Amino acid sequence: MRKLTTLLLAATVIAAPLLATTEASAQDHRRPVVVERDVHVKKYKWSRGHRMTPAERRNMRDVRDYHRYRLSPPPRGYRWVQVDRDFLLIGSGSVIANIVIR
Repeated sequence: MRKLTTLLLAATVIAAPLLATTEASAQDHRRPVVVERDVHVKKYKWSRGHRMTPAERRNMRDVRDYHRYRLSPPPRGYRWVQVDRDFLLIGSGSVIANIVIR
């Protein structure tokens, strides 16, 4: 009887971690997977005379209420646009004429 008890106790000690790993892996399949990744935002170094590419123009927003941002009225043929926190005065050919960095 003593040998049988020792054998059952040893089998329990050996089998417990194996059962725990199978239960944990079964629970992992039910949990949603969260993937973390680094998002790199490209910061542009604006300069006067730079012709904006179509990719750069996708990220810009027209600024019609330029007084709100304390910008001067744009001359005829120019307009203010905002890219992130920067304000750019661009001409009709998407050429940068002035830069205001905030």
